[in-house]
Formats: sequence, C-alpha cells, structure tokens
Amino acid sequence: MPRYDFRCRSCGATFELRRAMAQANDPAVCPQGHADTVKLLSTVAVTGGSAASAQAAPAPSSGGGGGCCGGGCCG
Repeated sequence: MPRYDFRCRSCGATFELRRAMAQANDPAVCPQGHADTVKLLSTVAVTGGSAASAQAAPAPSSGGGGGCCGGGCCG
C-alpha cells in the first residue's frame, strides 16, 4: 500500500499515512486531531540491482555517426 506524506497547517506536524491509491487525495487528520492538512509531494527512491547497472552508459565511440539517423550520411 502506498505511503503519503502530509503536513498540518495548524501545528506544523509532518506525518505519513498508508492508504489505497484510490484514497490518495482524501482529507487527512493530523495525529493531534487537526483537519487542516495538505498532502506533500513525495520523492520515490528505487533501490536494488548491482553496482554495474547503476553506472552511466558508456559514451558512443568516436568516428562517424550523428545526424538524424545515426548513419553518418547527414553530418
């Protein structure tokens, strides 16, 4: 179940709720009971894989290529 972060406008508390995606925009009440909350934009972190897959792709070799089709015909 996705996690959504909220901030209370009344007391400034930041909290998270786990709820179904269909309820993502439903109102939330802060732990102190205030109803004036706003949903925060959350960042997503993807982890896993090997260190090699996290490296940048190698640069294309020099010598030809480029242009609109990559075949070297256009410059």
